[in-house]
Amino acid sequence: MNCFRKLSLTDFELLPHSEKDDSMTSTKDIVTWTEDPAHFAKPGRRDFLRVGVCGVLGLTLGDFFRLEARAEQKFYESKEGKAKGVIQIVLPGGMAHQESWDPKPEAPLEYRGPFGVAKTNVRGVVLNENFANVAKIADKMTIIRSIAGKEADHGRASYAMFTGYRKSPAIEHPAIGAVVSHELGSKQNLPPYVAVPNATEYAGTGYLGSQFGPFGIGSDPGRSGYQVKDLMLPAGVDDYRFYKRQRIRETVDEHFRKIASKAEALGAMDKFYERAYAMISSPAAREAFDITKESDATKSKYGNNEAGMRFLLARRLIEAGVRFTTVSFGGWDHHAGIENAMRRQAPTLDQALAGLISDLDERGMLDSTLVLVTSEFGRTPKINATAGRDHFPRVYSAAMAGGGLQRGLVYGSSNSTASEPEENPVRIEDVLTTVYQQIGINADKELMAPGARPIEIIDGGEVIKELVS
Repeated sequence: MNCFRKLSLTDFELLPHSEKDDSMTSTKDIVTWTEDPAHFAKPGRRDFLRVGVCGVLGLTLGDFFRLEARAEQKFYESKEGKAKGVIQIVLPGGMAHQESWDPKPEAPLEYRGPFGVAKTNVRGVVLNENFANVAKIADKMTIIRSIAGKEADHGRASYAMFTGYRKSPAIEHPAIGAVVSHELGSKQNLPPYVAVPNATEYAGTGYLGSQFGPFGIGSDPGRSGYQVKDLMLPAGVDDYRFYKRQRIRETVDEHFRKIASKAEALGAMDKFYERAYAMISSPAAREAFDITKESDATKSKYGNNEAGMRFLLARRLIEAGVRFTTVSFGGWDHHAGIENAMRRQAPTLDQALAGLISDLDERGMLDSTLVLVTSEFGRTPKINATAGRDHFPRVYSAAMAGGGLQRGLVYGSSNSTASEPEENPVRIEDVLTTVYQQIGINADKELMAPGARPIEIIDGGEVIKELVS
């Protein structure tokens, strides 16, 4: 039969190391769980001290082990970052670096593709002609042309783009937005991490608690009928009834909080409820999501379309106090017909991005807002038989702006056919580590994963020092 006797403080005392050896033979009442009383095991001195500390402090052994693991973590001195917010613009599908940030006008036609170049306002720097508006504000930007990746699969490459890790069946890592949420928390009754219009598959919390996940608005600001439904009171529920429901929920929560097995899940739920209540009850928070407050002139600057309105909403959210906004604008997987596809899609991105960066700068927000524009990989150097380009992680580009980064800088280069990094190769881990530094987070800090296992936010990433002003 199962046997277990609950210990009390009168059963033992903490003894100095010199008074007891590891056998602790005189301690007969401290036991470990076993199926048979005859097999009770006598603990060693380390176990004895653990139990003593737990008893005195009112801790479970699980609590003790978690504290012990945390005590072994590295110490980190936090310092305020130059960036107060981040706008991560994700271009799912893999936008061709040749048709955007790294044109090769001197390469043979089958490599350079069907487009010419646009001269920028930075001496000696050109972009693909698809980004003529961005070219006019290149002096406000930072472009990296030498990112070296390893993953050619959309899912695995996207995972690396969001987390800085290669995908593993052993553990799921948190996206950068979730880490920012975990480390910096919320401001102004707003969620710290928002996804526009919705969270993508790999933009989640990984091993962090679900309360650090993105708030997906569930509606596209670039389409008619845009409305953030979670910010609206249900039909027939006025402010007073909403308040009463909140009080009732708190009473019920207090009852279940006394049940230990429910405590952790309830804590996560409470975070969601508290955040939702704060947002719904705050006019300023609701207004942050309302793009009708913007003038027609501002909307025209961004472009009154999906890309433009998503980017405009991102600016409003950062301005209101959101820490991290992920904006998705997909459709860049051009295995065939890349010329027509880029002529159709690139102009909206070009206008929206130029509008965003110019607007941030005019409002005095660019130095405190870091903009990061990435795809999961680039495209093959040579145009294929169907007039497109295929997946290519070996070298690709990213565009950045603000947040204390150097302005008007092109960092790194690919070779003459955009097939290999040539100067200053970097990895996506390095790009994310640089972003973390600019917002005030040490990327080598260890966070606690399940099983009290400390894991670095980014493993081996290095700050790209030349990017930092």
